[in-house]
Amino acid sequence: MIALELAHRLDAARRVRGEAWTPTAGDRFVIPGKEIDDVFVVADMTIEVEELSSGAVVKFNGTTEWALDSLPADEVLWLPREPQLRAMLAERFVRLERLPGADGAASGYAVLLTDGSRHVDVDPEDAYARAVLHTSA
Repeated sequence: MIALELAHRLDAARRVRGEAWTPTAGDRFVIPGKEIDDVFVVADMTIEVEELSSGAVVKFNGTTEWALDSLPADEVLWLPREPQLRAMLAERFVRLERLPGADGAASGYAVLLTDGSRHVDVDPEDAYARAVLHTSA
């Protein structure tokens, strides 16, 4: 799962560009500033997104440990998955490389882009996020 720090940076870059996140089934998100550490997943029955004239609203259905019926989608932090990050790179993406460690196990991953840049992190989703941030600069 993408690091929260990178998710915040991606969110800020997306908002600067005026791009909207359209939540879909399977999308992961957190609720910053509410002292709730859970990672939520948009699903057809438990967490739905409803489009209102004022904007998208994330609706929590069923019994929860805390009282929260709904909140504006722009108040949650999207945690994009690897395929979503790769799609953001589009034709700029060349390949993902596994970086071998001393024992042969992966020590990290590098995302290579068409501009020759290489974006490295321990987690592949974080490497993709770094590459997306590079293309947003």
